[in-house]
Amino acid sequence: MSEKLPLSLVLITCNAAARLRDVLVSVPFVSEIILVDSGSTDETAVIAAEFGAQVVHHPWAGFGPQKAHAVSLASNDWVLCLDADEALSPKLAVNIQGAFRKGLPDYPVYRFARCNVFMGRPLKHGEGYPDYNTRLFRKDAARWSDDIVHEHVLSDLSPRTLEGDLLHYSADDLKAYLDKQNRYTSLAAERAMARGEGAPLARMLLSPLTRFLKFWLVRGGWQDGLPGFVHIAIGCQNSFMKYVKLRELRRQAGLNDQE
Repeated sequence: MSEKLPLSLVLITCNAAARLRDVLVSVPFVSEIILVDSGSTDETAVIAAEFGAQVVHHPWAGFGPQKAHAVSLASNDWVLCLDADEALSPKLAVNIQGAFRKGLPDYPVYRFARCNVFMGRPLKHGEGYPDYNTRLFRKDAARWSDDIVHEHVLSDLSPRTLEGDLLHYSADDLKAYLDKQNRYTSLAAERAMARGEGAPLARMLLSPLTRFLKFWLVRGGWQDGLPGFVHIAIGCQNSFMKYVKLRELRRQAGLNDQE
């Protein structure tokens, strides 16, 4: 048994049973688990109960607001925020515990490297690595942004880095992964529409091309083999579809873009 720390694990879920047990097993040292669920119909609540999690049902409000609500429910001053398809690597788990070893950490905001595990392979090159994410913080020092997608932690302080990877299991089920990307591009298009962005044809065509060149060639994504290629290709498709959807939203609003 790991010593329990004055630390709350905070997650948001909806039908997260496929990976939830792996997530919770990787964090045995937290003294509280807060799980905010937006309507799961699978075994999410059953698995959460096995780990003594407090499950709170809350209507979907967008990623940023949903995570902010979850953080507000934590009784500890310190929170560790994970997604339901993420887990701590052993090295990262040890370093988080080490930060609390002599009492509370001496700095209020920490980030980790996030590593996508895609089609069974950790992707260490190209897009998304090390992809530093701030996930461990004292509640009075940081907060989640209000973004409904591509949310991030805001703080007046620059985060310190803890060594070890936050493992993101992004595609155990490729169909589910593609469905999720489809939802993300719709949300991204809606956000761009709200900001008044345009969707000219040149941007629609060049965005995926420049993305591929950046991550496959410049950042060495080719070193991750076929999984790396598929991951980058889907990202390029997402860039294209965001602008296709934005263009359609603008057309429906009577805002035609120049060709």
